[in-house]
Amino acid sequence: MPEFSYGAEVTHVAKRDMRARLLARRRELTADARSVAAARVQAELVSLVRRLRPIRVTAYVPVGSEPGGPELPEVLRAALPADGELLLPVLLPDLDLDWAAYDGPEALVAAGRGMREPTGRRLGPDAIVDAELVVLPAVAVDLAGVRLGRGGGSYDRALARLPEGALTVVPLHDGELVSVLPAEPHDRPVRAVVTPAEGLRTLDAAPPSGRGTPPGVAPHTSAGRTRGE
Repeated sequence: MPEFSYGAEVTHVAKRDMRARLLARRRELTADARSVAAARVQAELVSLVRRLRPIRVTAYVPVGSEPGGPELPEVLRAALPADGELLLPVLLPDLDLDWAAYDGPEALVAAGRGMREPTGRRLGPDAIVDAELVVLPAVAVDLAGVRLGRGGGSYDRALARLPEGALTVVPLHDGELVSVLPAEPHDRPVRAVVTPAEGLRTLDAAPPSGRGTPPGVAPHTSAGRTRGE
């Protein structure tokens, strides 16, 4: 078997094992710990939205022990300017992501892979291209922006559509921002994370086209941390 195939298999196994460990750790969090963490993550993201005043934001509905809590879409929508819109993902049969506007919790339905999806008109997979802020899930992120997802590849495909300079932010629990993650060629780095203890933190991924830190997001300090307002 060619060496590159062996290396890819090793990376795949390393990702699988790390994903299993981190998800088990999330399941051990108490309801109180999840609630406190969700409130802090929500506050940081609301602060970011109010600074940026984006017209289009994409996010998702956290389920189970995912950071941010199930109220995250409602909280983000309330922070948007009057002409802003929040899009949520709709999982397609090939595991790609379509998008539809969030019209409130009553307009969400249970879907595959534990997701909750909006029932409104689908806007197409390219709707993410115009998003000024993309809030997306992960199990972990490393200091270079490498993201460990659930393994389906849905968000890798969505991220590949984004223009250079798009602001991508991942809510995490404390301890899920790690030094290094195993990476594969299709992995798309993210630009920032939000954790309960450290708030908003920009990462060390090379800035696209020399654009540097996105507007409204202060560069991280020597400690690598930026708190929201």
